[in-house]
Amino acid sequence: MEVAMNEALHDQGRDGARHHHPAARTLIGLNRGLMHVVGAAAAALVVAETAVLLTGVIYRYALHDPLIWSDELASILFIWLSMLGAVLALDRGEHMRLTAIVGKLSQAARVWCETVAALVVCIFVLMVIHPALDHAIEQMAITTPALELPDGLRAAALPVGAILMLLAAVSRMAAETTLRQLASALLVVAAIAGGLWLARPALLAMGNYNLIVFFVLLIGVCVAAGIPIAFAFGTATMAYLALATNAPLSIVVSRMDEGMS
Repeated sequence: MEVAMNEALHDQGRDGARHHHPAARTLIGLNRGLMHVVGAAAAALVVAETAVLLTGVIYRYALHDPLIWSDELASILFIWLSMLGAVLALDRGEHMRLTAIVGKLSQAARVWCETVAALVVCIFVLMVIHPALDHAIEQMAITTPALELPDGLRAAALPVGAILMLLAAVSRMAAETTLRQLASALLVVAAIAGGLWLARPALLAMGNYNLIVFFVLLIGVCVAAGIPIAFAFGTATMAYLALATNAPLSIVVSRMDEGMS
């Protein structure tokens, strides 16, 4: 039901936005072509990942001759598969999210909420891209023990996926959103971001109680607005690190890397 609702919201927005600017049509066409390539690559990765894991299991447990490189290759393939899968899910509106509230709104209000959701996705991936690039470059100096490949080839999945998600989110706005809706959504998002920035001294003075602001209030508002849950948590985490701590944002990238490896 949730996927059907997402597809309905997506289709309604597209049906109401046939008057695309030529630049928007170009962007939408570019995104559509890239998503075909991403889909084919993801399908190939699924086949390769299955083959590598099956071969590794057979050699380890049936032939008692473990392939020392199989786990390493599977890890490389999996992180690329995870990121490309996330890109496809974002482009198709299939990320897990709450639609109970958004689904009861008028079509114009739903499209506006979709615009806010796309903006939040853009904010998150823009905050991730630079640390992800730095992380991938740093990992190029490390050689994997079995395959003897630069580890940056594995870590490069993070910035590549983030850039593709940015393109998908911008393309979604170009396909569905009017300039008036985009401007009002930008004002709301900018007002919230500016309010949090101005409240930084108060947030620091709150100590650990500021966790309520970021991980209860902010996430609650994002989830209620139909923003994909993964990006709601990711944005809240990045906002917390940027405004309430001195920790580098690269922590999020390294945790994503570890989680998908």
